[in-house]
Amino acid sequence: MSVSKRENIIQSIADSYVERELFSGIEWLAEKSGKVILSGKSGYQNFQEKTPIPTNAIYRIYSMTKPITSVMALKLIEKGKLRLYDPVSSFIPSFGNLKVMNPDGSMEDLVRPIIIEDLLTHRSGLTYDFLPGCHVAPLYSEKDISDDGSVNLEKKCESLSHLPLAYQPGSRFNYSVSIDVLARIIEIISEKDFEVILREEIFDPLEMKDTSFSVEKENLPRLMSTYGASNFKEIMNIGPHSLKETDVNQHNPFTKGDHFRRGGTGLFSTTSDYLSFGRMLLSGKSKSGEIILSRNMVNFMRMNRIPDSQLPIMLGPLPFAGYGWNLIGRTVVDNGKTMSLTGKNEFGWAGAASTYFWVDPDEDLVGIMMTQYLGSMWPITDDMRVAMYQAID
Repeated sequence: MSVSKRENIIQSIADSYVERELFSGIEWLAEKSGKVILSGKSGYQNFQEKTPIPTNAIYRIYSMTKPITSVMALKLIEKGKLRLYDPVSSFIPSFGNLKVMNPDGSMEDLVRPIIIEDLLTHRSGLTYDFLPGCHVAPLYSEKDISDDGSVNLEKKCESLSHLPLAYQPGSRFNYSVSIDVLARIIEIISEKDFEVILREEIFDPLEMKDTSFSVEKENLPRLMSTYGASNFKEIMNIGPHSLKETDVNQHNPFTKGDHFRRGGTGLFSTTSDYLSFGRMLLSGKSKSGEIILSRNMVNFMRMNRIPDSQLPIMLGPLPFAGYGWNLIGRTVVDNGKTMSLTGKNEFGWAGAASTYFWVDPDEDLVGIMMTQYLGSMWPITDDMRVAMYQAID
């Protein structure tokens, strides 16, 4: 099969999702060895109005914010201002008073404190309020931990310090608000607003001009409409797909302000901006050659940190067979156990609205896929990654 025919498979898969009214608009981009080899789009910016996807469309990337925050923490480690074994309580003293709540409601003291590595690898014992089966999640819901976009990082961490942990630190992988806590620690160390830090240290050097916690008024025509759940509490159980536009501004406001900053969610970005970030994860450098992370840190960050006894990692009830977690996201540990085509050292992560990126060091490859449906259970990220891999010579 010719390369062009294999590239057509990507288009046909994306078109199929749009034609079945499962997603409004889909965009993809892949770069290999510094050259864009695949790019395309399907569908609409707004399904009801049938407006085309604009050039440099802006997406809410949700948890694809996490790798960016994690890279900022690694930069502080390289500067000697942070260590993986530092206790969180040395920066946020109220975290020294935490207890663990058992499923029967009883409380127990921490066996050891939460450390920075626990935050980066989601083994802190913190949780999310939308995770089914987690006994502490209802307490998070009562405090509106995930959906209240009106509080800053300091206040959010203060609220978390009054809630129990679900598990002992280091005892298991449990996807959580850990990276929000990490963002607050970055603010404390840097003595700057979190967005200012990211702008100076990552966005400006990587020329990520459209990546921010807000969207300027003149750029709103490029903002993609969002579908699916209207809040985090619904995303694991929203029922059949419906392309009815939803308002997510309560938890992810687009208006500029000084309160909404998160480490684990909240950024707006474009496929081209995020490609710049993904490219840096291969070499540690910007396109112009500026060093963001050292070569040794890039190699260090890629290594799986989850012990075999805690695998497979789970997102609520969903197992990620063959994957562990490194210092910035999900990473392949056993390609013989993964359930769809990928590289043996691939790593990356996704966002709640079905955005996704992956990096493959062996192929010198970065892939990006963007759409906007909050809480979709359709395997669009796997399907698009497989289609993009098969199109590569």
